[in-house]
Amino acid sequence: MDRQSRTPATKQARRMLLAALIAASVSGCATQRGVQVASDTQKTNAIAAAETASPSSQPTAIADQSAKVPVQMAGYNNGVVVASPVAFTMPQDDDELGSDSKQAGSSRRSFGDFLQLDPPGESEESGAGSEEKEGGEMPPEISDGEVDDMDVDDKEEDEQNDESETENDNKSAASDSQLPAPDSSLPLGQPVEFFVSEALSRHPKILAARQRVAAASNVIPQTKALPDPTFNNTFWPLHDNALQTAGGRVGNQMSVNQMVPFPDKLKTKAVIASREVQIAQTEVDAIAREITESVRLAYYEVWFATRAITIIEETKDLVADLTDVAEARYRSGGSQQDVLRAQLETDRLDEQLITLRRQKQVAQADLATLLQQPVNLLPEASSELGVNDTPQQIESLLALAEQCNPKLRGLAWEIQRDRDKERLACLQQYPDFSVGLNWGLISDGHDVISPVANGNDNLSISFGTTLPIWREKINAGIREAAHRRSSTTRRLEAERDELYGKIRRLIVQADALVEQRDIYEGRIIPRTEDTLKLSIADYRGKRTDFFTLIETYRELLMFETQLARIDATLAATIAQIDRTVGCP
Repeated sequence: MDRQSRTPATKQARRMLLAALIAASVSGCATQRGVQVASDTQKTNAIAAAETASPSSQPTAIADQSAKVPVQMAGYNNGVVVASPVAFTMPQDDDELGSDSKQAGSSRRSFGDFLQLDPPGESEESGAGSEEKEGGEMPPEISDGEVDDMDVDDKEEDEQNDESETENDNKSAASDSQLPAPDSSLPLGQPVEFFVSEALSRHPKILAARQRVAAASNVIPQTKALPDPTFNNTFWPLHDNALQTAGGRVGNQMSVNQMVPFPDKLKTKAVIASREVQIAQTEVDAIAREITESVRLAYYEVWFATRAITIIEETKDLVADLTDVAEARYRSGGSQQDVLRAQLETDRLDEQLITLRRQKQVAQADLATLLQQPVNLLPEASSELGVNDTPQQIESLLALAEQCNPKLRGLAWEIQRDRDKERLACLQQYPDFSVGLNWGLISDGHDVISPVANGNDNLSISFGTTLPIWREKINAGIREAAHRRSSTTRRLEAERDELYGKIRRLIVQADALVEQRDIYEGRIIPRTEDTLKLSIADYRGKRTDFFTLIETYRELLMFETQLARIDATLAATIAQIDRTVGCP
């Protein structure tokens, strides 16, 4: 077939060339992807022949070919595209080019199969013509609509790749994060134990305390290790000034020395470091008890505000009934003042609701802060407070505090540490040792004075010791350690007395609250409810005035609110007792 029959029209060729350039720009710049640009005429002819070899293959979408098309070299000749733009972004080794080019025409077709333009040149034209005779007819030309469809497919594929890369970046960024992310939502109406566990798992103060424990644990191997050895190297660069021995001239001397402390010194230092770990662990426990108490106090404030709001809303129904009674009495000839007072009571309840809702939001914000949650996320308390009565035996609480309280345990570990420090101070009166190995290079060939020089190298072993002769310094260190131990012992006694006094005060306060709660639940509130029922009946029968009815209603509202406050205060007192005792 001659060249004129295979060359498309000029307008059609320009459209194909424009489509190829658009596809290349969508797929990416070839120079940025490390693509090799082929200038060899024979490689270009092989590619063109392979793509035109099969007459039965049909064009497919570029999105399907991105993962299947074999990598081909992209060639340019006088500004005319002779290979697939898909190959611009698909690198391949040169040794795989020949086999892949032979299989391209028979197995699958790429977007470049529709953009084959005959480059000018006699050698390339003759090579392409011979391949045509062997392969058969030319592949069909594509229309403008097919080019546009393939461009759209190519753009959609590129957008999908960009979206997948964005998702991978987001996943990798999320995996690199080491701190636990706060929850975006919390279940409503959870018990206090749920919020306590959430706070203990993510609060920065307790996380920082745990890191201090880990840091203190890494001090132990440092204290158990020997000091670093020392290495010395001495040179005599000038022959005339070098040291001369009977064996010859000394050219170089090297020595290695190692300090060895007195036995039990390193062991005692390691024991002191382990005491520091125990002290740091008691700080973690103390912070955990502090966070637990803070969460419980904030939770009980949320519960009280919720309970008070419920009481006010229930009371509004009662006031509405009283308003209906006052209006009915007014229609029958009663005073309008009773209706106005009933409406005023409704407005007063609305004002109390505003105050209680603001108080609840403040408590919820405090609780959300302890949980490391956003301030706009407001946790809710369950309807049941779950308050247990306080223990009756104060002696059992004191015994538990002696065993569990973090401050007492921390001071006990400090006493043990100070005793070990005192022992280490006593060990300072014993010497430390050093051992070394020395080697000297002897030369007998140049400027040797000794007539019997034989050039034998020197090898020696050295031993040394410290001389703890400054006894006053050592005794002062021993006295210092003893005073520190005595101070820590007195601190433990003071902390124990303060702890016992605080437990006694909290027990008395809790017992008083329990008695008050029993009085309110068993006597005051039931009697006030009966009085209010009688007052309503008397008011309907015109045997009492509206003022007496309102006073009775206000007393009932106050008593119910006071009972809720007693329950919340009792729960807070028990939380303080638990923190003071220190047992989890």
